[in-house]
Amino acid sequence: MSKNTFIRGALILTIATFLSKFLGSVFRIPLQNIAGDDVLGIFSLVYPVYMTALILSVAGIPIAISKLISEARAKGEDTEIRNIFNTAGILAVIFGILSFSFLYGFSYQIAEILGGQETRSSLIVVSITLLIAPYMAVYRGFFQGYEDMKPTAYSQVIEQFIRVALVIVAAYYFVSIQADNETIAAGTMAGSAIAALISLIFLRILFQKSKLKPGSNRPYTIEAFKKSSKHILKLSLPICVGALTMALLNVVDSLTIPSALKMAGNTAKETFYLNGIYARGASLVQIATVFSTSIVLPLIPLITGKIAKNEMNEANRVIKRSFNLTHLFSWPAAVGIAALTLPLNIALFTNDEGSLVVAIVSFSSVFTSLAVLGTGILQGINRPTAAAIIIVAAGIGKALLNFMLISQYGLLGAAIATLVIYIVITVANALIIKQTFKLPFVNRSILTFAIGSLIMGAAIGYPTLLIDLSGRLASLLYAGVAIIIGGALFAVFILLTKGMTVEELQSLPFIGKKLGRFGRVSKNNA
Repeated sequence: MSKNTFIRGALILTIATFLSKFLGSVFRIPLQNIAGDDVLGIFSLVYPVYMTALILSVAGIPIAISKLISEARAKGEDTEIRNIFNTAGILAVIFGILSFSFLYGFSYQIAEILGGQETRSSLIVVSITLLIAPYMAVYRGFFQGYEDMKPTAYSQVIEQFIRVALVIVAAYYFVSIQADNETIAAGTMAGSAIAALISLIFLRILFQKSKLKPGSNRPYTIEAFKKSSKHILKLSLPICVGALTMALLNVVDSLTIPSALKMAGNTAKETFYLNGIYARGASLVQIATVFSTSIVLPLIPLITGKIAKNEMNEANRVIKRSFNLTHLFSWPAAVGIAALTLPLNIALFTNDEGSLVVAIVSFSSVFTSLAVLGTGILQGINRPTAAAIIIVAAGIGKALLNFMLISQYGLLGAAIATLVIYIVITVANALIIKQTFKLPFVNRSILTFAIGSLIMGAAIGYPTLLIDLSGRLASLLYAGVAIIIGGALFAVFILLTKGMTVEELQSLPFIGKKLGRFGRVSKNNA
């Protein structure tokens, strides 16, 4: 395959990943509008548990398989390709059964921890997806091993579109027949299993039609399984650690916030409702982080490649660029959403309930993006153990802070805990990275992005204190206009203050070359 074809495939996969993440972020808004905060609360408690089980079952498998198959292809080892594919399929079945059995078998106990048995039906329904998703990952990894990114990209988009559509349709249907909140939440969860099954069927059809089916005259043996499974697990487990950053902290919230709220005197129904309010902020965080992570995370394999070639100066340059780009997209997104919390809350979620909580959680998205990036870079520079220790310690710290702060400040305490923990992860990651690379905590570009974002936030946020935005239409119109004006203000500020180097501006897609003349000459990115 030519280099241009591979780049096009990688671009297609990046776009598909972005689209899938975006759809996965925004569907909670219509779900809340249709079914209310109680159902959103149940959904948001169960989903992180499912995602954690899914990541442990699936994360890293496509990349591991694709790497091993690519290496075997380069050596012309057809038997090895067959062994990798068969082994991955067996591991997928094992992981799927284990994760399903755990979630299904302990659904009663998990539901109690999540706040009540109203969550159990959702846990049981969504656990079915765990039987399907691991095998779907095998096909995706197989195609990627042949440098064909399109099946993975198409299947991701198909799965997410169908899932979101079914969630909305199910919510509307069960609300229309006046089902209880437990049934509505479980019905929406069914969309995940159905979407995964359709995506798997799509991949299977492509596999059957392709001419890439692995074959060999040699028998597949237990020794081959042991050898291939060792290689697959060795590559996939570190990737799991990186993927768990947000998922682990989200599941910690699911396991601790309901208990802490009950200890503070709230009933089970009030707990689900309050968690739905908290989930509003989490939804906006996902929308804010999807932009930065989709653009920056593809740079991480590049870092790994530079280190493998001992090109440390070039790796250092890429790491700095990754952090600067993340700051560039994360600061205005986080500050902008926080400043517009009142109109966004009303426009998207029908009322201004919990706006301060939503604002704090939304602002944490800048550090969420940096934490995800830092964890990924630690994987890239071969420091997975450090990344794992930081994530586990952060999870423990988040649980402790939730109980301490929620008892004092209610739901606001959970929001403060989220902000604090992601700041700690960001700093801890940076300290470890600085042991190998010269990574400044603050440079001119980062400072400019932060100041520009705060100025922009003040300009678009202050009028919300003076204008009557009680109506959804008025709030929507104000938010839309403010986003455009705020984006323009931020861009003008960056260009006038030469907040970016010529190289940074030129690296921006589509408009970079035209804006390059507004950048400053780089002096070690100061």
